[in-house]
Amino acid sequence: MTERKILSGIAASQGTTQGRARILNSGDDTKNFSNGDILVAVLTDPTMVGAMIKTAAIITDIGGITSHPAILSREMGIPCVVNTKDATAIIKNGDLIKVDGTKGEVYVLD
Repeated sequence: MTERKILSGIAASQGTTQGRARILNSGDDTKNFSNGDILVAVLTDPTMVGAMIKTAAIITDIGGITSHPAILSREMGIPCVVNTKDATAIIKNGDLIKVDGTKGEVYVLD
């Protein structure tokens, strides 16, 4: 399996993991979110907590080290990369991706 870097952002919570991407918009139904999915959003909000407790990592288009996804991911001990600018445009639902929350990088796995 090869990996190709597709995004860089702010390293908001350390760690590395991989899984299937799941784009989530505010107010979307989170009950179809599976354990181990990687949450990809413009920015997380409290309506997404149901999905966040199942996720293996979080990636957002905007945010900083004190943003909602950054704080919750550190509390949950999962990798997080924020401020990627266009993760929701580049990543597609179901993509197999790797998140490096220590370096602030996202890779697609082929």
